[in-house]
Amino acid sequence: MKLDRRIALALLLLPTLLIAQTKKKHAVPAAFSNARYIWVETVDGSDAFTPGIIPDDRQAIGDVEDALQDWKRYVITTRKSDADLVFIVRKGRIAAAKIGGTVGGGSGPLNPPFPGQGPGSGPGASGSGSPGPGISGGTEVGSPDDLLQVRLLNSDGTLGAVLWERLFPDGLDAPQVSLVAQLRKAVDHDYPLNAPPSPSKP
Repeated sequence: MKLDRRIALALLLLPTLLIAQTKKKHAVPAAFSNARYIWVETVDGSDAFTPGIIPDDRQAIGDVEDALQDWKRYVITTRKSDADLVFIVRKGRIAAAKIGGTVGGGSGPLNPPFPGQGPGSGPGASGSGSPGPGISGGTEVGSPDDLLQVRLLNSDGTLGAVLWERLFPDGLDAPQVSLVAQLRKAVDHDYPLNAPPSPSKP
């Protein structure tokens, strides 16, 4: 009698166990499935048209945008405020000089250092320590590998949570743009786009 009850209980629990075992584990957050519009910039918030942007980073923005357009899953917006996701790029380099114009005074860089960088070593940090009107110069130090980071954009225009981040040697170089390829593989695996319906036979 006890054996019959155990068998009955096992049969009742079987569907629940099967659902738990077959539940899909996602490698990337659902925000990638819900997003439509994206924006691409560098770690210091520069876009491709920002004066003084490091040429390698400007090229990386263009190559990432081309790769995203080939993906055909997202639309690159012309205004950051319209974006759902912000793609942040940085070409790998041990050190790079950055030159740009400044207007007005200040007490330090406008943006905090990128994670993993100490004060004064992040993008936009000036080597002179005396910001003011005119031409400013500085040195940016970081990883020799390329970086791609994807973050949410908050309603107030600030960057939100980091959804995905990878470092990879030459990962932003065209034509492969392997960092975008890695992300594309993960997103399309977890959230495949609906295939178009098959044409009806005449």
